[in-house]
Amino acid sequence: MADQTSTANQWPADAAPYDLISPARRRLGFALMAVATLGLLAVIVFEIFYKAEAETWRPVVYAYVLWGVALGIGQVLTRGEDGQRALFLLPALLFTIAMVIFPTLFGFYIALTDWNLSSFSGRRFNGLDNFWQMLGDPYYRNALFNMVLYVLAVAVEYVIAFGLALLLNAQIRARKFFRVVFLMPLMLSPVAVSWMIGKSLMEYRFGPAATLARHLGWENPAFFSDPIIARIAIMVLDAWTFIPFMMIMLLAGLQAMSREVLEAARVDGANAWQTFWQVTFPLMLPVSVTALILRIIFKLKLADIIITVTSGGPGGATDSVSSFIYREYRDRSNVGYGTMLAMAYLVIIVVFVTWLLKFANRFVRNVN
Repeated sequence: MADQTSTANQWPADAAPYDLISPARRRLGFALMAVATLGLLAVIVFEIFYKAEAETWRPVVYAYVLWGVALGIGQVLTRGEDGQRALFLLPALLFTIAMVIFPTLFGFYIALTDWNLSSFSGRRFNGLDNFWQMLGDPYYRNALFNMVLYVLAVAVEYVIAFGLALLLNAQIRARKFFRVVFLMPLMLSPVAVSWMIGKSLMEYRFGPAATLARHLGWENPAFFSDPIIARIAIMVLDAWTFIPFMMIMLLAGLQAMSREVLEAARVDGANAWQTFWQVTFPLMLPVSVTALILRIIFKLKLADIIITVTSGGPGGATDSVSSFIYREYRDRSNVGYGTMLAMAYLVIIVVFVTWLLKFANRFVRNVN
C-alpha cells in the first residue's frame, strides 16, 4: 500500500503533459532529430562539393524523407500529445522547406557561380563576381528604372479603376452588362492581350491603330520604336488587362458601404464631391490600400507582355527586371549571372513590400 502511494505521488496533480515524459525518452527524441539533421546536412554538403559528374539529387531526396520521418518521431517522443498534434502541421512544413526555402538557398548558391549552359566548362564557384558585374550593368539599372515607372503608373490605374467602380455602382442603365464588359480584359491571358493588341491592332504597317494614326497625321506610327512611346504603350496594355482587377475590388467595397452614412451626409447638405471626398473615400481606404498593394505586387512581376510585344526593345527601353532576367537565361544561357539578378531582385521586392505594408498600415491608422 505504501509503494502504491509513493508511486502515485511521483508526479504533481497539475503537471503538464510535457512534464510526464521521462527524461530518457526526451533524450532519445532529441538525439534522433539531431542525428537525422546532421545526416541531411552532410548529404547536402557532399552533393554540392564532392558529387560526381553524373549530377543527381536523389540522395538528398532520400535523406530529406528520412529526416521528415525522424522529425515526426522525435516530436512525439519529446512532446507527447503536443507532438502528435504537431504531426498535422509537419507535411505543410516539409512542403514549404522543399518548395520554397531550399530552392531559395540553392538559388543563392547558383548566384555565386559562373554557369553558362553554352560553355563546356560547367559550373564553377566564382564568389561575388556576378554581384560586381550586376552593379556595373547599365541594362539592369535601366530595367530597375523602368520598374519604378511601371509601379508609379499604378496610381493612374487606381484613379481610373475607382472612377469605373463609382460608375458601375451608380443606378445606370444596363449596369450588369457593363460590369461584364469591363471585366472581360481580366479574363484574358496577358499573352493573348499582347497578340491581339500589341501585335495586331498596334502593328505599324497594317494595324487598325496605325492606320487611324496615319489618317490623323502621324506619318510613321511605330508605337514600339520610340523609347518613351514604347514604355507608354506597355503601360497601357498592362493597365487595360489589370484595371478590372482593382475595379472589382473597389466595387465590392462600395457595395458593402453603409447607405445610411451617405444619406446622412446628403441630409447635412453635402454635395456629390464633398460626399465622395469626406465620406466615401475615407471609408474606402482599407479596400483601396489592399487593391493598390496587390496591384503593385502583380506589377513587380510584369514580363509576359514585354516579352511578347517588344522583347525589351527598343534597346532595352521597355525591359522590366523579370523580362531582362528571362532574356539573360534564354538568349545568353547565363544561369549564374541570371540567378544573381533574380536573387537581388527578390531581396529588393521583400524589402520594398515590407516597407509598403508598414507605410500603408500607418497611413490608414493616421487617417482613421
